[in-house]
Amino acid sequence: MMLKILAISGSLRSSSSNTTILRAMRELVPADLQFSIYEDIGDLPHFNPELDRDLALAPVQAWRDRISKADAVIFCTPEYAHGIPGVLKNALDWIVSSGEFMYKPTAVISASPAPDGGAKATASLMQTLAVMMADLVPSICIPAVSAKLNDRGEITDPQTLQSLQSLLKSLVEIVNKS
Repeated sequence: MMLKILAISGSLRSSSSNTTILRAMRELVPADLQFSIYEDIGDLPHFNPELDRDLALAPVQAWRDRISKADAVIFCTPEYAHGIPGVLKNALDWIVSSGEFMYKPTAVISASPAPDGGAKATASLMQTLAVMMADLVPSICIPAVSAKLNDRGEITDPQTLQSLQSLLKSLVEIVNKS
């Protein structure tokens, strides 16, 4: 059975470094893994518990289904004002009560031009996912991200490549233990 990894960028920008990191990760994935990127995060309505009924809104249900069908999830997010972007928090709010992240193997990456690599966003996201009972693997912060990507969107830094490969390996190991 092929393992399915769902990757989610916390940025809506098409040229986002975080989305670029996820696209580049496709090249690191072994042939026995299916790696897909969720690209509809901007289509989710603003979270409102009054709208969260038995029959969820179509974009919300599609979001929940994608997470449910994934064996593991990888987030890659920028840091905005020492936290995660609102669009990512909104997406997570839609699944707090529905439970898709309970025991789901999950990894967090933050890529930033800042020297700490978006460590505060990583900590914030890890805390939220822990409350949602995700099965978290160690996170990765990628500082000075622009210097680690070339103009074709390829990761040029060997240490970053090694860290991302280790993260993928950790996710596969945790899925196989479940």
